[in-house]
Amino acid sequence: MPNNKGLRARTRDKFSKKFGTQGMPSVAEYLRVFRVGDYVDVVADPAIQKGMPHKYYHGRTGRVWNVTPRAVGVVISKQVRGRIIMKKIHVRTEHVRQSKCHETHLERVRENDRIKQEAKANKAAFQTLKREPALPRGGKVVKMKGAAPETVHALPYELMF
Repeated sequence: MPNNKGLRARTRDKFSKKFGTQGMPSVAEYLRVFRVGDYVDVVADPAIQKGMPHKYYHGRTGRVWNVTPRAVGVVISKQVRGRIIMKKIHVRTEHVRQSKCHETHLERVRENDRIKQEAKANKAAFQTLKREPALPRGGKVVKMKGAAPETVHALPYELMF
């Protein structure tokens, strides 16, 4: 086991880019707008060493709590022994991207609002909008067509020597 404990220790694969994506980031990456409350994924870009997050936060999702000209403050939960601590870190915008973790929830909210509007317009009965767990599959009847059922038993264990 390696014994070095530096900031970038054991990050050979974590801080490497895939083939064909090496090099500096595009200008569009610097022009992204982040707002307080946005969900973001912290993904370190190894081409930019300034403002790089610690290796623990690579791949974590957090919420923006502060926006500065070149960086964003992100709140990330971190488990330390038996408790979860909310850690506040500042990361440059090159190492942050918008998260898709909240999209399905927002889609569901829009769909529910649309259903409510239609129900009001048509004066339809109230419909439950909560998600329902999948019900168990229905039972089946197996018809034997005159054949008698056969009971299957396991073979008794025999010593082979």
